[in-house]
Amino acid sequence: MHKYIVCIGSNYNRTENLAFARQKLTEQFSPIYRAPELETEPLFFKNPALFSNQVIMFFSDKDEELVKRILKDIELASGRLPEDKKEEKVCLDIDILLYDDKIIKPEDWEREYVQQSLSALYSSLSIK
Repeated sequence: MHKYIVCIGSNYNRTENLAFARQKLTEQFSPIYRAPELETEPLFFKNPALFSNQVIMFFSDKDEELVKRILKDIELASGRLPEDKKEEKVCLDIDILLYDDKIIKPEDWEREYVQQSLSALYSSLSIK
């Protein structure tokens, strides 16, 4: 089994889109373990819309490439369109942060809200 830690985020219909992501992740990778949702300021956007972010951990026998495709399909099913990028509208973004013991996105991994979420997640699971 492989360990995955992903971050889901949205700045558009945030509540609905994060709920959709959790539902789809649960259908594909049950059980999922999740940190509390956090509201964050946009980092690189001019659009002032706040983001809702959540760190989720799950285990799967699926390899990294297959999981990436599944996550991309979930993003598209949420209504994410290529043209949304111009408007800085993020229906749903799902990024793999950690695969087994390999940090996939070091910049994202180091973000304060991700570290805060990881701490909360590990505390709730009694993982050191």
